[in-house]
Amino acid sequence: MPPENNNSDAFEAPSPALVAGLRLVGWVIGKVAWRISHKDVRHIPRDDGRGLLIAANHQTYLDPYWICLPVKREPLRFMAWDKAFKWFFVGPFIRRLGAYPVNIEQGSVSSMKKSLKVLERGSTLVVFPEGARCFGNGEMLEFKQGAARLALQAKVPVLPVTIIGGNRVWPRGARFPRPGKVEVVYHEPIETEGFLPNDEDRKRAEALNSKLREVIASAL
Repeated sequence: MPPENNNSDAFEAPSPALVAGLRLVGWVIGKVAWRISHKDVRHIPRDDGRGLLIAANHQTYLDPYWICLPVKREPLRFMAWDKAFKWFFVGPFIRRLGAYPVNIEQGSVSSMKKSLKVLERGSTLVVFPEGARCFGNGEMLEFKQGAARLALQAKVPVLPVTIIGGNRVWPRGARFPRPGKVEVVYHEPIETEGFLPNDEDRKRAEALNSKLREVIASAL
C-alpha cells in the first residue's frame, strides 16, 4: 500500500458545485435505472455542527452515492479501497468527492487517525463495517469494529443505513450494474455519548458493533 497523503489538502472539502451536480445526476439515473427509493429520511440528523458517522451494509460500488443522495450535510467524506485510487479516472474522481484510502485487508492506523479528525471537525463520514461487498444473495459479512470504535472515540452519533436490492443490481462478479429496484432505509441514530458508560472500551465497541449489525440487518 502506498503511503497516504497526510497533507492538509487531504481534508479539503469536495467542490460544492461538483457535489450538487452529481446529486442531481444521481437522482435522475437512480430513479430511471433502479427506481431508487429512500425510506425514513426523517432519521437523518440535521447539520448541527457535530460530526456524524453513517454505517451501512455494503452491496455495490454505488452504495455511497445511493446513501448520500438525500443527506444534506457538508462536507461528506468516505473511506475507500486504497487500490481504487490507482484506477484511471476513478482515483482522482473519488478523491475530489472527499474519499481517502484505507487498506481493507489490514486496516490503517493513519486512516483511523484521519477519520477521527474528520469526525471531530464536524464532517459526515460514510463507513461500511463489513469492509467488503456482501455475498450475492445479500447476506451480510461480519462487521469489523473500526466504525464503532471511531464513533465512540469521537463521541458522535451513528446513523445505521440498510441498502436493499443492490446485490441484485450489481452482484459480485458482474462487470457492470443492471436495472432493478433499490431501497435505502435510514434507521434512528444511535448516540454514543453515554453509551454503556460503565463498561471498558473494548466491551463498548463490541456492544455498539453488534447493535449496528442487528439494526441494519433488521430491514433486509
